[in-house]
Amino acid sequence: MSVDRSEIVAARGVAVGIGLITLMLVWLVGSRLAELVWEPPVGPVVAFVTAIVVGLIASLVFARRLGERVRRG
Repeated sequence: MSVDRSEIVAARGVAVGIGLITLMLVWLVGSRLAELVWEPPVGPVVAFVTAIVVGLIASLVFARRLGERVRRG
């Protein structure tokens, strides 16, 4: 495995970590806010689904940005 490839893999790993942190934060804040709007069965589900989507988007965006930075040098 070349140095460039290992740096791209590391950048993707960092992006996954950022996505997981984003998921946790959105889930915590979203759960509190969703409790104010919806009853308990619906509120946490809406908060968790929203957190999954936002975390996935954050992972993909940061993976792309960090990957481009590694390729440029």
